[in-house]
Amino acid sequence: MASKRGSRKSSGRRYSKGAGKTVASAVRREKKGTLRSGRGGKGGKVNSRKQAIAIGLSEARKKGMKVPRKKAA
Repeated sequence: MASKRGSRKSSGRRYSKGAGKTVASAVRREKKGTLRSGRGGKGGKVNSRKQAIAIGLSEARKKGMKVPRKKAA
C-alpha cells in the first residue's frame, strides 16, 4: 500500500507551462537589465532573482494562467 505525503490531492501540474514561460521571460529580462518594478514598469530596476520570479508569477496570474494563490503575508 503506497502512502501519500500529507492530505493534499495531487492533480497534475501546480504551475501551467505558460506560467513557467512567463517567469523565464521575466528572469531573462532581469539578467538583461530591462525588468523594472512597480505599476507599468515605472519603478526602479530589479536586481534580485527572487523579485524577478515574483514579477513573472504576478504577470502569469494577470494573464489568467494556472498559478497557486499568493500566501497572505
